[in-house]
Amino acid sequence: MSIAIENFVKAIYKNGKSDNNDTKPGNIAKELGISNAAATDMAKKLATKDILHYKKYKALELTEKGTKMALNVVRKHRLWESFLFKMFDMSLHDIHREAELLEHQTSDLLADKISDYLGNPKFDPHGDPIPNADGKITTTDTSIALSQTSEGKNYIISRLMSDDKEFFDFCAQHGLKYGNTIYVTKQLSKNKMTQILINKNTILLNEDFTSIIYVNKQD
Repeated sequence: MSIAIENFVKAIYKNGKSDNNDTKPGNIAKELGISNAAATDMAKKLATKDILHYKKYKALELTEKGTKMALNVVRKHRLWESFLFKMFDMSLHDIHREAELLEHQTSDLLADKISDYLGNPKFDPHGDPIPNADGKITTTDTSIALSQTSEGKNYIISRLMSDDKEFFDFCAQHGLKYGNTIYVTKQLSKNKMTQILINKNTILLNEDFTSIIYVNKQD
């Protein structure tokens, strides 16, 4: 399959899993930086190949075949992120950018070799689950957005759901990394802000950050 098709089905899959759950062609076009007409044409083309279901003015839905294709691309992307992070200690933004290129040039054989080398990880450095070789995600996501946490509780960072360089630079500077523990000191609901304590430092985060930082309650 072409890079354009792989990116298209991956965008539908990822948008379908996001909070806005908007997979209409116009939204996919915006995600990929293409015109609405191009997105519609691609959707019609892939519908004839049993990769997705297309209905005018309706959200796009991947078929079983399309979902498997998307998960295969996602698997390769997240394995490359894990590899680059481990081997070169690259930033979260840089590993995402490089993985966007490498995912399309990777055979299933190489993906399996990378997974074996890394010990078959379940999550990438962002905390996103890595599908297995059968195209299935075997982990259960119980995380919640930092904005939904309770005051006076410890939480473990489980996902950083962004590809923005400034966001990752800020997170690296303040120790907001996958697996690190934070303590929620205050929820300022009126101002949509959350105050946390991490590494003995107090940080006040607005909703732009607390809606894309996901955590699990520490036992």
